[in-house]
Amino acid sequence: ADAIHPGYGFLSENAKFAKMCKECNIKFIGPQYKSIELMGNKAEARKLMKKAGVPVVPGFEGIIDNEDHGLSIAEKIGYPVMIKASAGGGGKGIRIAYNEKEFRIGFNTAKAEAKACFGDDTLYIEKFVEKPRHIEFQILADSYGNVIHLGERECSLQGKNQKVIEEAPSPA
Repeated sequence: ADAIHPGYGFLSENAKFAKMCKECNIKFIGPQYKSIELMGNKAEARKLMKKAGVPVVPGFEGIIDNEDHGLSIAEKIGYPVMIKASAGGGGKGIRIAYNEKEFRIGFNTAKAEAKACFGDDTLYIEKFVEKPRHIEFQILADSYGNVIHLGERECSLQGKNQKVIEEAPSPA
């Protein structure tokens, strides 16, 4: 094969797969593996985006050491908060907490789910935004410097923190 388009989901976000394609001189139609690595850890991605001046939801810039550390951060941010798996995706490893009791339960559940799903139980915390709009946009670029914007899509209709419908263009 000269090139591989991984579709969406697991392989499209797998830095090892993208790197393997590069090592085998097969064009990976997607981001460079280093970009996938950078964005794969959500806590690190938050830091990177903040450093680049991209607005992010208020939260803690780092990994949560333990439940009590997380609780003190949640109290500083203010409830409700989202407890999220750093290596997460697909709506896994996310819990919402409106108070201390829910935080303690959610922290341990999210940690166990993150370990089971991703082999990595590190968590981070950010403010929970009620009734958010989830708008995505897509950029397509080639190796010759040509770049196009493919428009935006509305992804706010979700179940269990996983997109159910993507509507393009967004009515927002």
